[in-house]
Order: sequence, then structure tokens, then C-alpha cells
Amino acid sequence: MSTSFEPGAPVEEGFIPLCVPEIRGNAWRYVKECLDTGWVSSVGAYVTRLENDIAARLGGGLAVAFTSGTAALHVALMLAGVGAGDEVLLPSLTFIAPAFAVRYLGAWPVFCDVDPLYWQMDPDQVRGFLQEGCRRQGGQVINKATGRRVKALLPVDLLGHPADMDALMELAQEFGLTVVEDATESLGALYKGRPVGGLGHIGCLSFNGNKTITSGGGGMLVTGDARLAAKARYLSTQAKDDPLEYVHHQVGFNYRLSNIQAALGCAQLELLDEYVAAKRRIHQAYQEGLAGVPGLRLSALAPWAESACWLSTLEVDPAAYGMDSRALLKALHQRRIQTRPLWQPLHQSPALAGGHSLGCPVSERLHGQGLSLPSSVGLAPADQERVVAAIRQLAGQAPDQG
Repeated sequence: MSTSFEPGAPVEEGFIPLCVPEIRGNAWRYVKECLDTGWVSSVGAYVTRLENDIAARLGGGLAVAFTSGTAALHVALMLAGVGAGDEVLLPSLTFIAPAFAVRYLGAWPVFCDVDPLYWQMDPDQVRGFLQEGCRRQGGQVINKATGRRVKALLPVDLLGHPADMDALMELAQEFGLTVVEDATESLGALYKGRPVGGLGHIGCLSFNGNKTITSGGGGMLVTGDARLAAKARYLSTQAKDDPLEYVHHQVGFNYRLSNIQAALGCAQLELLDEYVAAKRRIHQAYQEGLAGVPGLRLSALAPWAESACWLSTLEVDPAAYGMDSRALLKALHQRRIQTRPLWQPLHQSPALAGGHSLGCPVSERLHGQGLSLPSSVGLAPADQERVVAAIRQLAGQAPDQG
């Protein structure tokens, strides 16, 4: 019997997946209403409702619904004035989507390291680069190494934990940069008591199927600037300039979320607090259950943050634990437990050759040693105990051969 988790297939009994959606509450009722009324495309009451609910959840501002978090990032960077030949600073340790959004515009990523404790974009390295690695020229910030204009910062709240946004916003203010906050993994987290997603000049969310709440796919752009919100809505709906005639003065995109997806998103958002609480309990249970195992360290939580704990992730020191993260992944897979390594550092990606790296040793180490554990909202305590027991039992064992 296969122990893999194939997309679109039901989870096999006894198999513990990494992170699957939790669909309940009003989901069936809201989606059925869309089907019954025929409002299933990008025009409908649930799209507007989800935008308003997200904006309220993040403390005000305006929200614009998108087909994906990547689409929201693409337009957010356009609104930030990023263009061909510009540069955007972002962490090297992240999913590749934000860097791709930079490249969509003909701009280039500058890869920053993450801090070794909380694994978030390192403000000290960013500060050093802007102060020592750049020069001011005609009101612009120019990278001395590449000659390109630095236009924006793109921090990513990795694994649900907030980046140090105050420090990054202060740097942005000092150097005249725009901050696009990638909160695609962290909806429900708090930074110094404030909701993430609304802390930068523009914020982006994702409702992909593996996120804490999902619309099956989809994203959101959030900003306190009404002009930017209107521009985002315009660009996401093919940049149509006349309510009746098909007139377009610039290139737009088919990026608008559908009403049927938004209906699912509205039902999920009603359960966000409950889902985040479950994620935090899961993280705490791993913290307690794996305490004292040599060579294992769960990602730390900053005292100024309340993480959404999207994916509870271990750092595995092979010398102390007895096997490396990939051997542990394979051993757990044989026990019908799905885990996942962290992303290849983006400065090492062939798809992003030509970007500028500031040196990312922490990202490289975490890529080699990081392993995300089962973190579904609906993870049963007995299943989590099984994961913990397997990891404890494997400590000090030679990896299975073959």
C-alpha cells in the first residue's frame, strides 16, 4: 500500500499528512448559495464580503481579492513602483513565489539572510547593506555592486512567525523604500499586538489549500492607501476603463477571485481564531514532546510576536541527533508520516540566476537541517503523539538503507 499523499486523493487511514485543509462551519451553505443563485464567477456578494472581513480583521484599510497570493504580490510590487532593472530585498529562505513576482516585472531580487533565532529577514543585514553597500544618487538608493536602483523591501513572515516589521519600516522610511509585507503564511499572527498583513505599506495574503484558512486558491492585497487599493482593483480586472465599452489604457490582469472561492473563504475566516489556536497547541505539544532530544530544536517564538504557527518546523543537527533531516524524512515516511524540507535558498536557485546575494549562511544551514512536521488544524492528539514517539525512537539510529 502506498504511503504517499497524492494531490486530489483522500488521505489513507493511518497516514499522517503534513498539512491539509479543515473544511467545516458554514462552508457548504455559503458555497451552495453560490451554486443555487448562479453567482460563481468574479462578481458576487461574497467577494466583497471577504474583502471587507479581511480589512476589518487587519484593523482597517482596504482589501482587494486576488486569484492567488502570487498575483497579489505581483500587483503589489507594481504599486510600489518596481520596474525593469530595479531591485527588491527579500529573504533567501522562502517559497519562490515572491522572487518570481519580482522577476515578472523585469526587476531583480536581492537575497538577504534570516536571523538564526526566529528565522525571519535579518534587519541588521538589511541595514548594513543599505548603509554600506548602497549609495544615494538623485534621491535614489543604488546598489554599489550592481548599479541597480533599490526600490522596495519584501519581508516574508516565514512559517507563520512575524518578521521584525518596526525595524524594517524604519529602514524603509530612512531610505525612501516601499515595504510589501508578504503575510501569506501568517494570517492570524500578531506583531507587538498588531495583526500582520497590515503593517507594511502594502500587505499580501494567501488562501492556498495548505494555508491556515483556504478558499481553495486565492489571495488578498491590503493597503491603507485608497488610491493604491483602487489601482489594485483596476489592474486585477483587466484594467477596463469604461463601465460599458471595452476600453483599456494599460495592460491589466485576470486576477480577480471568484465568488464561489470567496464564499469558502468567508466561512473559513469565521473559524480563523479557532484554527490558529489549534496550530499553536500543535506547536506547543511538539515543543514539550521533543524536549530533551539531542540535536533537535523547534523554531523559536519571539517575545514580541504571537505566531500563527503555520508549520511547526524542526532544525535537526545530524551530529547530535544521529541522522540528518532528509534521512529522518525518509524514516518517518516509512512510518506513514509526511514531513517536508525547507525551501532551497533562493540565491541558489537556477531560476533566479542574476540576483544579488548578501551572503546567506543561516538560510543555507536551515535548508539542510530544517524539517516541517505534520501541522494540520485537525491533527488528532493521538496522531501527534505518534509523530513525537517516532522522532524520539529514531534518535541515535543509523538511517535505513535502500
